[in-house]
Amino acid sequence: MTDLGDRIATTLRRERERRDLSVSELARRAGVAKATVSQLENGGGNPSVETLWALASALDVPFAILVDEGVRSPTLIRAGEAATAVSSSASDYLAVLLSASPPHARRDIYLLSAEPGSPRLSDPHPRGTVEHLVMVTGSGRVGPADEPYELSPGDYLSYPGDAPHVFEALTPGMSAVCVVESR
Repeated sequence: MTDLGDRIATTLRRERERRDLSVSELARRAGVAKATVSQLENGGGNPSVETLWALASALDVPFAILVDEGVRSPTLIRAGEAATAVSSSASDYLAVLLSASPPHARRDIYLLSAEPGSPRLSDPHPRGTVEHLVMVTGSGRVGPADEPYELSPGDYLSYPGDAPHVFEALTPGMSAVCVVESR
């Protein structure tokens, strides 16, 4: 199996199962052979662009969902190190896009606060959940439970929320904005 074949297999099966479709029904909706869908879900085959487009359309997902590996590892942006920022000509205003919302995602936004003491260890959320956190005040240790990052005000971190993760205040008055993205 190739990396691309693995990605297609995993994503195709996940998206089909999310919609409670059988292999036969997906094949019918996409206008492809049932054997083609089965082969792709097993990491085999060499699908054409047309086949992938047909499957993406039948699943009502963007084509890129089937072939993009997605970001599953943590992404850390330190305060002042953002790659792209847009400023205003009318005022002292700067907008930095930290993370674009993927199609079909739902986001909940939380203001979190914590004091030093016992860390908050979170169990995994549903599969595909990603958390985005911007440290507002204080400092803390946040992210994957097995490898958290130390953050200071203005730092941004994204990490898989579908794995154990931790939120620990290192200074009094720690606060952060957390966006929980469910796909």
